[in-house]
Amino acid sequence: MKLELRGLAPGTRLGVLAGLGRSGTRAMEVPGCLLYTHCGSVPHLTHDTLDALGRLPAVTQLPLATVAEHQEVLEAFREGAAKLAGLHDTVLFCSLQDPAAPCPAGYNTSKSVSLWSAAGRIELTVPKYVAMQAAVRPDWYQSLADGDAQPAGSSLKRVRRSVERTLTHLDECVLLHQKTAELVGAELFGVVEGADVREERVRSARETAKRPVGGFVLDGFQSGVMDQALRAQLIAAVTAELPRDKPRLVLGVGRPDQVLSCVEGGVDLFEGFFPFVATERGCALCFRFAMEPDPESAVQEQNGVTEDGGSSRTEDPEHQDLQQMTRFEMNLNDRRYRDDLRPLVVGCGCYCCRNHSRAYLHHLLVTKELLAGVLLMLHNVSHYSSFFSSVREALATDRLETLKSVVLGV
Repeated sequence: MKLELRGLAPGTRLGVLAGLGRSGTRAMEVPGCLLYTHCGSVPHLTHDTLDALGRLPAVTQLPLATVAEHQEVLEAFREGAAKLAGLHDTVLFCSLQDPAAPCPAGYNTSKSVSLWSAAGRIELTVPKYVAMQAAVRPDWYQSLADGDAQPAGSSLKRVRRSVERTLTHLDECVLLHQKTAELVGAELFGVVEGADVREERVRSARETAKRPVGGFVLDGFQSGVMDQALRAQLIAAVTAELPRDKPRLVLGVGRPDQVLSCVEGGVDLFEGFFPFVATERGCALCFRFAMEPDPESAVQEQNGVTEDGGSSRTEDPEHQDLQQMTRFEMNLNDRRYRDDLRPLVVGCGCYCCRNHSRAYLHHLLVTKELLAGVLLMLHNVSHYSSFFSSVREALATDRLETLKSVVLGV
């Protein structure tokens, strides 16, 4: 794996991750997002409907929490989770927890980390964790990490213990990784912890960078647990300690405004769970990211009105959990869309917007038809992927501030 970066303004990164996968033939543009899956499948979508999306991210995320209870099946299959799930021609990244599901804190110990699956809590030691990864056979995977230390909720002693445990787990993972035949050719990503303590974040990043890892995972910056200004400061401090030629992936950040802030701090990769959580609450992503809007949209923006008739100046508190709707979504459960025959987003070229209206999606949701999730997921994944294309275009043309103004509606 090789990260090829173009010269940019300080902090931001634009380029290509080349030589991906065990075959070394795949590539991915960065900044970019991963394709989120649950148990190896994109929620609501079959492989056939996925084809309607066209170009998909080169890297697919498989949270270990969604397949941990099937370890025996994967070990008996012997060819890895990607082949078992029919994920052909993709690079598989296996993360620890599911970013779209709650992860209770307070259950980790000095020797183990708790994983939360559909079957309940699974206590993982490093040998057990690496054995699970050997059954999954990913192309990338993160090291075991103690991410329990919460910003503004943990003592300095607990934060330091989290960093120490994570480094110890990483050292053990490195040793077992090198001895495990099923993981030959796979890349191990080191995890940076430290909650909201700058000194511990820097120490974690500096020490992790000394280990033989293929990339870095930035944990503890999840939406709803940290103020955006503090997140930006800490990410800038962390990335300054990391080598330039290895990718950085941040966990739990999906909102467009937070993505842009992390991009400014030097983050390359993001989890792709945000379209799924929006779909689950019956919402369509509808935020703008076109830096050159059509004349009609420009007039609407001047009048402070969005396409769905709402205000583009809505307040949006930073501290939100995954269950709360954001200003970047349109709630199609609302009766106001009952007779609205416009597409979800005017000008969107996805299958849903080309063939169906807001009124139809509203009808599917209130009648609890499974097709609602299919159509919403098709739109949301397409819209989110196009947003990242705009991020890369903005970086290439030095217009990131323009894109931020469009996305934030200011």
